[in-house]
Parts: sequence; C-alpha cells; structure tokens
Amino acid sequence: MIGVLVITHENLGDHLIRCVSHVVGEKPEQLHYLSVFIQDDPDAVCAHAALLIDQLNSGDGVLVFSDIYGATPSNIAARLVQPGKVECISGVNLPMLVRVITYRNEQLSVVVEKALSGGKDGIQQLGMESYHAA
Repeated sequence: MIGVLVITHENLGDHLIRCVSHVVGEKPEQLHYLSVFIQDDPDAVCAHAALLIDQLNSGDGVLVFSDIYGATPSNIAARLVQPGKVECISGVNLPMLVRVITYRNEQLSVVVEKALSGGKDGIQQLGMESYHAA
C-alpha cells in the first residue's frame, strides 16, 4: 500500500484528510499530514517529514503532496523525492486525495498518474446545466 504524506501551510493538510475520511467513510491507513507555519525552520520540518515517510512506507513507496508549487511546503517536499520510492505532487486538492486512496494498492507510478488525473478531472466549471434540483 502506498503511504501518503500531505505537507501544507498551516492546517490545510489536516482538514483535507478529515474531508477524505468523510468521503471514504473512515480515516485511511498510512495517511498523514505535516503542517508548516511561518516560524518553522524548513530544515527541521524536512527532517520531520523524512521520519514520517519512513513510518508511512510499508515497502511500496510514499506519495508526498504539497499545496502550492514553489512555496515552503513544496520546497520541502521536493527535497524528499527519491524517484520510484518517494514521489511528490504539488497543488493538492480533495479529488486528488480521494483518487489516491482509491488506487493506493497499485504501483507508485500508477498512483501518481491517478492523482494527477484526479486533480485535473476534478476541476470543472459549473453552470445552470449542471444544477439538478433535489
């Protein structure tokens, strides 16, 4: 099973995981978040993230998400990449996480592709034609 670490500003990762747990009906295993606050030392956060990755990795790899490309969480995540073992995607959103939880028993490369497609396909413009009265 692929482990998942969500590194975000403030408590966004915690809230995303709570939402995923709501959608899938339980808190998924091997899913954790790491919050980054303005006063945090990026090197210390990176060291903590490396420990979490070791805990989350059951041998199949870990997918690390960050919130905004180029920001501190993303820069920390990029330092953790080990191709084929620890992969990173920035721009995390709820559809991506749900997709990953659904397919996390696949190989890491497949899970990365599912996450990317879930993020892209999960973003849609809604109009009146998409509104269905209950």
